[in-house]
Amino acid sequence: MLQGIFDSHAHYDDEAFDGDREALLEALPGRGICGVVNCASDLATAQTCVALARRYPYFYAAVGIHPHEAAKAPADWRERLESLSQEEKVVAIGEIGLDYHYDFSPRELQRDLLAEQLAFAKERGLPVILHDREAHGDMMELLRKVRPKGVMHCFSGSVELMRETVALGMYIGLGGAVTFKNARVPVEVAKEVPLDRLLLETDCPYMTPVPLRGKRNDSANIPLTAEKIAQVRSMEAQALVDQCRRNTCELFGISERSLF
Repeated sequence: MLQGIFDSHAHYDDEAFDGDREALLEALPGRGICGVVNCASDLATAQTCVALARRYPYFYAAVGIHPHEAAKAPADWRERLESLSQEEKVVAIGEIGLDYHYDFSPRELQRDLLAEQLAFAKERGLPVILHDREAHGDMMELLRKVRPKGVMHCFSGSVELMRETVALGMYIGLGGAVTFKNARVPVEVAKEVPLDRLLLETDCPYMTPVPLRGKRNDSANIPLTAEKIAQVRSMEAQALVDQCRRNTCELFGISERSLF
């Protein structure tokens, strides 16, 4: 069994876990999980993320407003995010970004809120966790301008876009998509991304890897992703897990010794 797995992006506040959240989270350390960054989608879930980080020693929180929620952001979001970001185990501003697939919020509002949250993260000295779906052009324009420290989670671009993203100082988060049928581009990215810039993630309860697609995802499924990436990189899965854990700790300012 793989050990020392750090899930760099999860949503255990999601209602999909309401029936068994406590039992599941208490069991994860025994299944090789040493760390989880739980990511907010709005201010309410940010409070839940902070509460989970307080309760579970291996949990950390990211707080921010997802692009889907941009139109609902309250006028005092900055003050409330400031308060939440002061919590000891808040390690990032996220999940923030752009989503032009669903367009649940007007694109101009998404862009404005993202720019403001990127500036906020820089002021606070925190990395960002970015969501980019079918918005590569506008996202890269902002990254070139702001050059934040952070990770492009669930990376969905080409190898060329990955290289530019890494050149701007970002990390690349990969999850279950690399195991999907016909996942040619994600596999190419997994093979080519610099090993010191790669993070493993679930995005649970979503993005469940093969052969468990259709079921609820959780951090204990990361070995399926790690083994696929290790295979295409011709390396041992445990070595991949270890390097990705070091990368996650480096990005989020977490002492690796505190995980064990």
